[in-house]
Amino acid sequence: MLATSPDQTTGHVTVSNAAGSVEIDTANHFTAVADPNSAPAAPAPMSEASVRKIFGKVLAVEPPAPVHFVLYFGPDSTDLLPDSAAQISEIVQTIRQRASEVVTVVGHSDTWGDKEYNSKLSLRRAEAIKDRLVAMGIAEASLEVSSHGEENPLVRTGDNVREERNRRVEVVVR
Repeated sequence: MLATSPDQTTGHVTVSNAAGSVEIDTANHFTAVADPNSAPAAPAPMSEASVRKIFGKVLAVEPPAPVHFVLYFGPDSTDLLPDSAAQISEIVQTIRQRASEVVTVVGHSDTWGDKEYNSKLSLRRAEAIKDRLVAMGIAEASLEVSSHGEENPLVRTGDNVREERNRRVEVVVR
């Protein structure tokens, strides 16, 4: 059976043997192979009840998909924009609800200014978010802080371009 991935996409799989092959590219579809001398059957849908009956134990222990937050900053600063500052309590609540032991905090910058400066600025942004989370009771040991500087922009720009969507910290709660 082909399942939907955590990012809500569905890939495809080819089931084949000496007698033939079939491609499945629709979520919750399956094929059957009667024996090595029979081609795989045409894909057919599997009901939610059948999925639960066959795969229920596996699905029950599947970890929840990570939750992503993106926080934005003013130019050349570690000051959060108001909408982003409002997300901090939601991040803390998510960490607590999931009893998360791994939270990544990754800083970014736009391309305005010197590359080395932007690398340091993006790390300061990530550290500022870490400090806020720790101040709100999140265990520092659960926070993995890093920075990408201007190397991983959300919006591609040329050098020395102020782009507010690139001035960000991405928080991923696992």
